[in-house]
Amino acid sequence: MSESRLNKEFSQRDVQRMRNIVSGNTADRTRVQAGYEKQSVEHSEGDVWEENGKTWTIKNGIKQTVTKHDKLREMVNMPLKCPECERAMKATKLNKKMWPIHGKCFDCVVEYETYLKATGGYEEYAKKLMNANKDSFVTDYEQAVEAYINDKGDTFMSEAGDLENWSKTKLNPEVIKVLKENIKQLKELEL
Repeated sequence: MSESRLNKEFSQRDVQRMRNIVSGNTADRTRVQAGYEKQSVEHSEGDVWEENGKTWTIKNGIKQTVTKHDKLREMVNMPLKCPECERAMKATKLNKKMWPIHGKCFDCVVEYETYLKATGGYEEYAKKLMNANKDSFVTDYEQAVEAYINDKGDTFMSEAGDLENWSKTKLNPEVIKVLKENIKQLKELEL
């Protein structure tokens, strides 16, 4: 090996950078620069703040944006272990079905429902579940009817990629009245 390669010189900046890395101060500067410096605010784990129109937080030491889908994602993503019994929650078909509804594994749901049947509280529990399901359906149905009523029916993209103008036929007021009456009856219905 040539001696010139071994005698490579390091600048003062390189030496300072290495010192910073070894001492764990990786954010420290190695040179002074003149000009505008943005005022920085230190945030710690769990802080939530808004910057440039976005909401941010720090989770597990990583800066992340907070979106409107985070709560939905949290509800749907199954944990590694059941929060109730602390057993491993394998990604079986039954656990995947029970997690969004009950927030626990299938075995815990079976144990809870067995307990309710033994104590006589199962009928009320089943009615509550069915009514919640009905209410969710009614909400979706109501939103679909409102979307249909408010739809202007301007243009659509065909399968061939052509833009087609569809003139929306005039909505029959009787049909709208029947649909809204159905929604009213469904809301009043108790299972």
